[in-house]
Amino acid sequence: MDIFEALRVDHDRQRDLIGQVLETVGDSPERAEMFDELASALEAHAAAEERYFYTVLMEHDLTQEKARHSVHEHAQLDDLVEKLQAYDRTAPAWLETARELEHKLTHHLDEEEREVFQLAGKALTEAQKASLAEEYREMMRERLSA
Repeated sequence: MDIFEALRVDHDRQRDLIGQVLETVGDSPERAEMFDELASALEAHAAAEERYFYTVLMEHDLTQEKARHSVHEHAQLDDLVEKLQAYDRTAPAWLETARELEHKLTHHLDEEEREVFQLAGKALTEAQKASLAEEYREMMRERLSA
C-alpha cells in the first residue's frame, strides 16, 4: 500500500462518517457518537497527513503551493468542528454548520485526490510513497487508539 491508497481509505471513511452524521437527528445518542467519531477521525487524519505527506510535499517546488493550501483547508475544517462542538446539537445552526463541514470536507478530499495526488505522484519516489504510507498508518493507529 502506498501513501495515496492509505489516504484514500481514510478519505472514504470520512465521507461515510459525515454522511452518517447528517442522517442523525437532534440531540440523539447516535448524533453524538457519530460526530465524536468523525471529529476524532478528522483530527487524527489531519495530524498524520500533515506530518507524513504535506511536510514532504512542501520541500518540492512542484507541490509546495498545493500542500500549503491543503493545510490551510485542514484549519478551516478544524474551525467548523470546534463550532459544532460548541453548538447545541438541536439548534438549526448545528445542522447548517454540519452541512457546511460536509461541503468543505468533500471539496478538500476531492481536490486532494484529483490535484494534489497527481503532483505528489511526480514528486515522490516509489520508496517514499511506501515508507510514508507505513509512517502515516502507524500514526493513525496510535492516535485513534488513544
